[in-house]
Amino acid sequence: MKQLFVIIAAAATFIACGNQIPSTFEESAELPGIYPDYTNVTVPVNIAPLTFEADGKSDGIVARLTVGEEEVVCGGMKVQPDADDWQRLTEQAKGSAIKVEVYIENDDQWTRFKPFNIYVSPDSIDPYISYRLIAPSYVTYEELTISQRCLENYDESVVYDNMLCSADNAGQCINCHNYQQYNPERMQFHARQNLGGTVIAYDGKVRKINMSSDSILSAGVYPTWHPWLPLIVYSTNKTVQTFHITNPDKIEVYDTTSDLIAYDVEKNEVTNIENDPEELEVFPFWAPDGKTLYYCSAHFEYKDTIDQGLEFIQRFKEAKYNIYKKSFDTETYTFGPRELVFAADSLGKSATLPRISPDGRFLMFTLGNYGVFHIWHRDADLWLLDLSRDAVRNMKEINSDNVESYHSWSSNGRWVVFSSRRDDGNYTRPFFAHIDKDGHATKPFELPCADPDYHRQFLKCYNIPEFMKGPVTIHPQEFADVLKREGEPVKYVQELSK
Repeated sequence: MKQLFVIIAAAATFIACGNQIPSTFEESAELPGIYPDYTNVTVPVNIAPLTFEADGKSDGIVARLTVGEEEVVCGGMKVQPDADDWQRLTEQAKGSAIKVEVYIENDDQWTRFKPFNIYVSPDSIDPYISYRLIAPSYVTYEELTISQRCLENYDESVVYDNMLCSADNAGQCINCHNYQQYNPERMQFHARQNLGGTVIAYDGKVRKINMSSDSILSAGVYPTWHPWLPLIVYSTNKTVQTFHITNPDKIEVYDTTSDLIAYDVEKNEVTNIENDPEELEVFPFWAPDGKTLYYCSAHFEYKDTIDQGLEFIQRFKEAKYNIYKKSFDTETYTFGPRELVFAADSLGKSATLPRISPDGRFLMFTLGNYGVFHIWHRDADLWLLDLSRDAVRNMKEINSDNVESYHSWSSNGRWVVFSSRRDDGNYTRPFFAHIDKDGHATKPFELPCADPDYHRQFLKCYNIPEFMKGPVTIHPQEFADVLKREGEPVKYVQELSK
């Protein structure tokens, strides 16, 4: 039952950043409906201020954030703590929590909702992430960027703008930025179509590589840097997309064929490491010790009765990907035979995007009913395999009833970032969760923005979020200038050597 009463006390220290606490209000036993939903989340001590607003009709909102004797009050139509005030609160709350009391006004009546906590972990997070910003349909695929965002504030900048090399009659598409050990000075991405090539930034030098060769399926697509060697493993893919008429997943993206290749950055040499025509290999990822390569593969035999693309469209739900691994000798640059790690097909499922925690213990992956491109599959969830005891589980604590797909670990292994469509079913946005030493995750929180309504107004998807230890400092125009040159032709070899 709601009761009316008046506030008669306040914390010893009062820092105001907006409206004051209302003098009279009704009580509610419910948590407040706010967007983004930051109720009872766990955040890193160095995260940017969490801003939020009432999720629904309101005439105003006021929040009191308290840690011990420290108190911050924010109000108006949105709760937007000052950066200095927020930093004082998080430092004070490190290892404990910020208590949040929310008051929402409707029709000249204020309501005080059940207080909640924002738990502050002493585990910091890498200061930057980068992602590809792209519309949720291929129709405007040229208007995309690789962008980077500082997680300690709201600063965002463009790493590369796809339109810098696009023309009216010659479009371009960029994909799959990747870094060696979170190092922004060692990165790569690939451009397709107009002025296509693989861009490698390596300790201040930027090169364009023409990785096409008669001996490999295609240029590199999905990459993974070796932890310390100048070596990148790619999957090479012939990718197709089709549009469903009645399926709520809307788009199906699939590979009619795919292989694995290894590329030596310093020698500019490439070789095949997996190219079985009846296996669809994809999404390689190095273990942190550099001695094991994980990847996914689906067994698919064509009947050769019709065009392969048409046949795959008819049979796309048969593609079930398992997780495999290959040993790697860092002295001889040789790979061992493949070994099965997780048989998703035995469950009638398909596993993609294996990512290993920095301590080598956990393998996080995306599991769906079929196929390879789970970012378009609403049934896709994140799963965790404990490699130390061969135990696997659904990460129900962070999954939603919509898409969870791309993900990566922070460099200290205590945080993950993943893309999710949980807000509206159409746009992927970055969410973060703390992972403890036993692999248990806290409630995810959405990427904080200066304006809490930003993501509801922003008509782009966040694609492939990757942690970084700092920003990329190469100017977008420098990348464009390199792309406009002829690419260095790659040399194909039967095997790599150190």
